[in-house]
Formats: sequence, C-alpha cells, structure tokens
Amino acid sequence: MLVFYYAPDTCALASHIALEDAGAEYRLRRIDFEKKEQRSPDYLAVNPKGRVPALVTSRGVLTETPAILAYVAQSFPAAHLAPLGDPFAFGQLQAFNSYICSTLHVAHAHRMRGTRWADEPEAIAAMQRKVPESVGACYAYIEEQAFVGPFVRGENYTIADPYLFTVAQGMEADGVDPTQFPKVAAHREMMRQRRSVQTALRAECEGVGA
Repeated sequence: MLVFYYAPDTCALASHIALEDAGAEYRLRRIDFEKKEQRSPDYLAVNPKGRVPALVTSRGVLTETPAILAYVAQSFPAAHLAPLGDPFAFGQLQAFNSYICSTLHVAHAHRMRGTRWADEPEAIAAMQRKVPESVGACYAYIEEQAFVGPFVRGENYTIADPYLFTVAQGMEADGVDPTQFPKVAAHREMMRQRRSVQTALRAECEGVGA
C-alpha cells in the first residue's frame, strides 16, 4: 500500500487530492512542522530534503509534487487524470505543473520562507514586499495564457487541477485579489465542491495520520 507523507497547509494537498481522485489505497502520515518533524531522523530517512510531500511506493520513495502527480495519473489510468495516450498533451500538462512548482510556488514562498535565499532582514523584507507583484504576475500568465477552461487543460479534469487549486488557496494571503483573475477564482470555487477535495481537506484538518 502507498504511504503518503504530508503537512497541513502545504503543496502536499495537491497530491493528496489526486490520490483520492484515483481511488488509490494509501495510508497518511502527518508531519508536524511546528514540532520540526520534517527534520527528524525518521523522516529524513524517508525524504532527505526534509520537505513534503513524499510518497512511499513498492519501488521506493517519490518526492516533488509534479513527479507524484504524474505517478498517480500513470499508475491509475482508469481514473483518466492525464492524457496518457497523447505525448504532446501530456507534455503540456507537465509544463503547466512545472510552472506552478518552479515559478509560482517559489514566488509564493518568498512571503514566509525568505531565509532560504537571504540572511539580512532588509533583503527578506524586500522579498516579502515583492510577493503580491511576483505572484500576481504568475496568475496573470495562468489566467491569460495557460488556463483553457472549465478545467485547467479544457473539458477534462487532470492532475493540473488539484495543483492549481492548492496554490490558489493562498492568493489572498499573498496579497493577490482573486477578482482580478476570474477564471482562477471560479476554478477554485468549483474545486471546493469536489468530493476528493473535501475528503482531503477534512483529513488534513483532523490531523489524520498523526
């Protein structure tokens, strides 16, 4: 059985939702960031990066959200979470998820994890001030160029949808006005109605796997 390591209010939610979408059998293991469990020897033995998510499979451990999402889609093809028979469409899907991972999520992280990039308080404060602009620019690209609708890649729900939903949960905290991005905002509300999303959010709220 798969074992999924997560922490509440992190990007791990995207993979958690995808596992629900896929109908996968899995166990949850909660990592408490307040207790620094991500730096514990036990967890570092699972994921030496000391971050979430991590997915333990029969063949080893996978980390990084785009990789886990692709693994879930390919491991459960009956769930139709990706255009697996179309290499170009699958590449487009991967490009979208890679953009969230490498650009949007990094810009978002400047708000509360500036110490990854700088030590001086002034530099960290400057990064934080930039977040509404840098994150907003990412949503502008998604809204105007990458979002097809009604789901991210068109009529079919894919692994891009839980990923966008997860990061879009933090729009207001990042100083971004959702009304400026009506496609993304409508998608976020639509996703909140899905059973898989509600199930994953409820489990994380209740601390399942602690």
